[in-house]
Amino acid sequence: MIMMPASPVLQVGFSKAMSAGWISMDKADGGKVKRKVATIVDTVQANLNLVSEGKGEEVEEKAKVELKKRKLLEEVTEKIWLVRKGENFSTTIEKVPSEITPEMIQNGSWKKTNFKAYNMEALGVQPSSGHLHPLLKVRAEYRQIFLEMGFSEMPTNNYMESSFWNFDALFQPQQHPARDAHDTFFISNPATSEHFPGKYVERVKEVHSSGGYGSQGYGYDWKMEEASKNLLRTHTTAVSARMLYKLAQQKEFQPQKYFSIDRVFRNETLDATHLAEFHQIEGVIADRGLTLGDLIGSLHQFFHKLGIERLRFKPAYNPYTEPSMEIFAYHPGLAKWVEIGNSGMFRPEMLLPMGLPEDVRVIAWGLSLERPTMIKYGIDNIRDLVGHKVDLGMVQSNPLCRLAAPDTPEERRLKALNARWERITSRLEVLRRRVEAMVEEQGEGGVVQVGRRKEAGLGDLVVHCPPTAPPLSLAALLPALTKEVGSVYTSTHRHSSLPPSSTTKDIFPPCTVDRRGAGLRVTVIHTSTSEARVAEGRGGLRGEGNILRYLTRHYPGLAPLYEGSACLPAIDAQVDALHAAGNKHQVTRLLAPLDSSAFLAGPLPSIADLQALSLVASYNIDTPHVRAWRARMAEQGFKV
Repeated sequence: MIMMPASPVLQVGFSKAMSAGWISMDKADGGKVKRKVATIVDTVQANLNLVSEGKGEEVEEKAKVELKKRKLLEEVTEKIWLVRKGENFSTTIEKVPSEITPEMIQNGSWKKTNFKAYNMEALGVQPSSGHLHPLLKVRAEYRQIFLEMGFSEMPTNNYMESSFWNFDALFQPQQHPARDAHDTFFISNPATSEHFPGKYVERVKEVHSSGGYGSQGYGYDWKMEEASKNLLRTHTTAVSARMLYKLAQQKEFQPQKYFSIDRVFRNETLDATHLAEFHQIEGVIADRGLTLGDLIGSLHQFFHKLGIERLRFKPAYNPYTEPSMEIFAYHPGLAKWVEIGNSGMFRPEMLLPMGLPEDVRVIAWGLSLERPTMIKYGIDNIRDLVGHKVDLGMVQSNPLCRLAAPDTPEERRLKALNARWERITSRLEVLRRRVEAMVEEQGEGGVVQVGRRKEAGLGDLVVHCPPTAPPLSLAALLPALTKEVGSVYTSTHRHSSLPPSSTTKDIFPPCTVDRRGAGLRVTVIHTSTSEARVAEGRGGLRGEGNILRYLTRHYPGLAPLYEGSACLPAIDAQVDALHAAGNKHQVTRLLAPLDSSAFLAGPLPSIADLQALSLVASYNIDTPHVRAWRARMAEQGFKV
């Protein structure tokens, strides 16, 4: 027998016959098929016959599976119920009541009614109840941490505050931009406060107007009318000032630790991260002989309880603290350092007028409540956390708040490794700074290092800055410096820490002065830094405004731009405000006085105008009154 092309059915039969051993194929003889057995037993037919006769249980399970695969057999399960009448059989459907009603009692039908039996194991209906907002949960965690550290909570139930306690008691001048209506909510009724501690007010007035306690003050006419204005408090530090004054009135000073967590109000532009009201967390410690080391140690202890181990501190400016520090923590998720708060030591001009002993120091720190809450609950827009857009379902279903990280053996080992790595990187940083000092590249990102050469009359000014915000005021001041020292050598360099994609530009015109014979050498180094004109470094000046202050103090011919001016307090206030400005909108708002004034701080140009020139060029601000002001600056010899 020779195989020929056949139908699919024949091919299936052939393969089954081959597998059963009934036939064989001789490939050597041209593919002939030969019989191997004399007789065959068709088990498939036999099994199907058994099934058709109702004897399917006699068929092997393996055979059933094979028949199902070939779709020769289909297994059907039938369920049969035997139904008969019960005791409660009825031809109608009647709803069994579950509880007695007043009508049943009135007509007496309850006596013959069959009630539904109680199910004692059924779950009851969830009663409606209140739910804690995420902010309250995080607030409770912070409060518990302060209490565990031995702090006492300050009374913060007065949202309305006088300008005296909110600003003047903190040694903040009355012409400071933060006291303008565009930054603060003032109260119209009642518009002023009347009751103040008389002798303390006189001491505050004196330290503002003419100085005292080692300070020269601000040198302006302090007015009680301005101090008595009522407002919505802009920070809880006003409460801290009241508590410290109360502490100073005790017969014998006792060290204290205070904290507060409550709302403050500022006239902010609303966006995804800013609201007109928010919560401020503040910690205050008053004791004798406290130092900056005590502040850093307290911060490490406080943030350790929050599960934050890696901290860094950067010098900062605050009107009522000196020194001041910004607090940065390493965020593992973002893999970078993020700012989480501010801190500092209260100035003597604030503490001594209160009557505190001279050896008493007060350290303090503060942070917001909204930012850690948004991070904890994964909220990107602050308006989804506070305000009319809040999802009540989120409030009801959000989990408990636990800020501290779990202390497992693995995490303790990881913390130890991180601490060890921090020590290594710190030592490497010290070595790097020493090497840079040898090549006259002292400091890092935004620091100004000022050194003196051995030759009399010569000096160096090395400025490190981010490429996006170079100190353009130095270019505007260059003609005046040249007139003062005879010749100025300028150069611009690019630091190796910058990524290749960043662009830099020379802020000075081409220099033809011999470097060795110059009266002053100004070197600008573009470095990698995360914040414009702000950085950290040992022995350096921080911020473009402080560079200008140093130069005008060092060279007498430049004194009219700063300390030689009759408008010194106004200049300081403007420089500080420009330094704090973080975007184009804020800078433009600070330039509003140019509508009615020739210059920012008086009838003549000052370092405030020079700093503003730099910001105007960086942010490309071009309005009619700014163009007119730049023309006036150019007439005075200052242009960028």
